Amino acid sequence: MAVLRFALAQHDFAVGAVDANAARAIDLAQRARAGGADLVVFPELTVSGYPPDDLLRRPSFIAACDAAVARVAGETSGIDVLLGHPAEARAVAHTADEHAFQRPLLNAVSLLRDGREHTRYAKHALPNYGVFDEKRYFTPGTDPHVVEIAGVRVGLLICEDVWIDAPVDAACAAGAQLLVVPNASPYDTGKQAERLTVLQRQAKRHGVGIAYVNVVGGQDDVIFDGASLLIDADGRVAARAPAFREHLLHASFDAASGRFTAEAWPEVADDAEQVLYDGLVCGIRDYVTKNGFPGVLLGLSGGIDSALTLALAVDALGADRVQAVMLPSRYTSQLSLDGARAQAETLGVNYEIVPIESSFEAMTGALEPAFHGKPADLTEENLQARIRGAMLMALSNKHGRLLLATGNKSEMAVGYSTLYGDMCGAYAPIKDVYKTQVYRLARWRNRAGVTIPEAVIERPPSAELRADQTDQDSLPAYDELDAILERFVEREQSRADIVAAGFDAETVERVATLVLRNEFKRRQSAPGPKITPRAFGRERRYPITSGWK
Repeated sequence: MAVLRFALAQHDFAVGAVDANAARAIDLAQRARAGGADLVVFPELTVSGYPPDDLLRRPSFIAACDAAVARVAGETSGIDVLLGHPAEARAVAHTADEHAFQRPLLNAVSLLRDGREHTRYAKHALPNYGVFDEKRYFTPGTDPHVVEIAGVRVGLLICEDVWIDAPVDAACAAGAQLLVVPNASPYDTGKQAERLTVLQRQAKRHGVGIAYVNVVGGQDDVIFDGASLLIDADGRVAARAPAFREHLLHASFDAASGRFTAEAWPEVADDAEQVLYDGLVCGIRDYVTKNGFPGVLLGLSGGIDSALTLALAVDALGADRVQAVMLPSRYTSQLSLDGARAQAETLGVNYEIVPIESSFEAMTGALEPAFHGKPADLTEENLQARIRGAMLMALSNKHGRLLLATGNKSEMAVGYSTLYGDMCGAYAPIKDVYKTQVYRLARWRNRAGVTIPEAVIERPPSAELRADQTDQDSLPAYDELDAILERFVEREQSRADIVAAGFDAETVERVATLVLRNEFKRRQSAPGPKITPRAFGRERRYPITSGWK
């Protein structure tokens, strides 16, 4: 019985970088051929990157993708190449006006052989939930594709197809011994376990091996973890690839036994905090690098959120590309100054101290006639945050460094943040990370050597916008708050259901009201990497103006 040798290209293919993606695919295919592979498999929409969004509406973009596919086919002789790309569903009349019509497109993979396209498979199951919007762009395929490679009958599927029984059933009914599945499957903290469950179920249903390759890298507000898998025909996990690491993964499949043999696959980390941390590092690195920024800066307050963000940024970019700025006011404690300075020096980043007191006095003085007769309140607290935001944006403009916002998901959920203040920034690395997760990640990072001062981790969290302020003056304890938010935001549970689960009714009502009331703030927040099943933004879309309470 035949044995198929193949390679899975778990690599990053950037959205819109059509020529660069084609060049990388050619290089990887040539390396796979040199390693003895009969087949190299690339992720979903390799040529265009994923998700290309409305780039797909531009005929010039589709034409460039077509040319890239032809180029890859012409420069990869001696090995079969399974390449993901968008493609026209049928010939259409062209026009000079790129917006004059909607072109019917396929989310396709082509098997390239002997310098040409040998066969093409179109994705059947087009997801239209969460971050996915594929029905906006693509027409679903209907026919199974099984192709023989090195004597093995290989069934082709794309991402969501393997989650749905019908495409799997059709491929196996057509004689597939091995299912090959290119993917662009975004990361969240539960996704790897979900994928494994699905793949094992499908393998055991039909007694068929599954080779699953996933793209890796950050793209705006999603991050792709790779974590490719080989599942034997009996459902056994034959091999797992690391998350958030690029690798060309060689393996073979024995059709007689239904088993894979992985060739020197790298070791996989099973620590959930490490995987999450690596994902956030990936998000920062790719957002900054792909957008051409020389580095980043952030306001370092002496609190846990900015401390974790600084550690992530240094791990992503290196200390020389990170600038820390401390902006003390009359309410900034010595503990904050000492903690921020200690961390900046430990990590070796350049830091500056830019006091805001004189600016605050000047602005309150200028506003005093207009504020006459009104006591100091939240307005003056927010003014400090907005002065800091304006100063950080000025430094960003002057030095050409991208400003990182440092707010977490707990704060974003309930609006414990200031528009045009601490929300300022072009990228928000921990905007989908709950406060309790922030603490866990900080402690995990310190296992490799203390980079976040213990005093910063242990202190009561505070915005330090008034005397003796702590977050718990305004919010429930974060353990309780995050548990309620997980139920209300992630699981869409009703207030009554949450109260029935044992939470205080008044607290639940207050938290739910804050979440619904602050949608307008979240709409104006910077993008940041999705790491939960229900991230604010593409995935959780609520109206700002709504009579439904």
